[in-house]
Amino acid sequence: MRPIGDIAIARIEELSGPVFGPESLIPDWNLAAVQEHMHWLQPGHYDAVSGNLVGSFHSWLLKTRHHTILVDTCVGNDKDRPHFERFHRARHPWMENLRAAGFAPEDIDIVMCTHLHVDHVGWNTRLENGRWVPTFPKARYLFSRADRDYWDPATGGHSAMAMNDVIFNDSVLPVIESGQADLVEGIHEIEAGIEIHPAPGHTPGNIILKAASRDARGIFAGDCLHHPIQLYHPEWNASVDEDKPLAHKTRRALLEECAERHSLLLPAHFAAPHVAYIKRAGNAFAPEFPS
Repeated sequence: MRPIGDIAIARIEELSGPVFGPESLIPDWNLAAVQEHMHWLQPGHYDAVSGNLVGSFHSWLLKTRHHTILVDTCVGNDKDRPHFERFHRARHPWMENLRAAGFAPEDIDIVMCTHLHVDHVGWNTRLENGRWVPTFPKARYLFSRADRDYWDPATGGHSAMAMNDVIFNDSVLPVIESGQADLVEGIHEIEAGIEIHPAPGHTPGNIILKAASRDARGIFAGDCLHHPIQLYHPEWNASVDEDKPLAHKTRRALLEECAERHSLLLPAHFAAPHVAYIKRAGNAFAPEFPS
């Protein structure tokens, strides 16, 4: 992965492939509307055999002069996820991939979760002697206060569609109880050029990470969009967007910024090459995938 200025970037994959049913992920999806895009969607982003969208579940890792920062922690292993068949008691090689990238859990200084859905918090913790303990012993974990308040079963009121109490209790609560969690609000600077910004809609407290070094910029966008077709149709929300009008507004603003400032877009679920520069295309946008 190319650096962002002086910031080294690594992608830590958990799983990838034709994993998303189009209509279940993006309810507005229809073949007639996307037919003109099939020349670039196939085979990398759409699998004609299964009819599924090709995607990836991965974390991003940033290495700056001062910090090693992990953005999102995927699904995790050994987690009890009966309502998410693909994730239930999974055994994925995420940890092996982290080590293959040259990093150990002890090397991580900061873990930032863009939101607290099942596939973004899993490796926050690992199973040790029957207990869930923080995976990254030296790290500060940065969570959005609004998302913590929304998903904490002690406060109630969250949507069972996207998350249930056990996810919070095994992947977020142990970090809070260990004293390693910091709850962020508004714009939060990690270091010069590395900032967390609110990006609500997908969840109430959804956040993104903006990185700038020299004349290069990148935005680690989490689930503000799930698939490149949403560049051409930013009005197409994901089924798991909690506040769909706000998610659309946030998505469009994010893409406008990427196009205006030539910021590299680094989402959580795009298939290879996993990132894109963004250009305007009429009232929508189009990707420029780096080679």
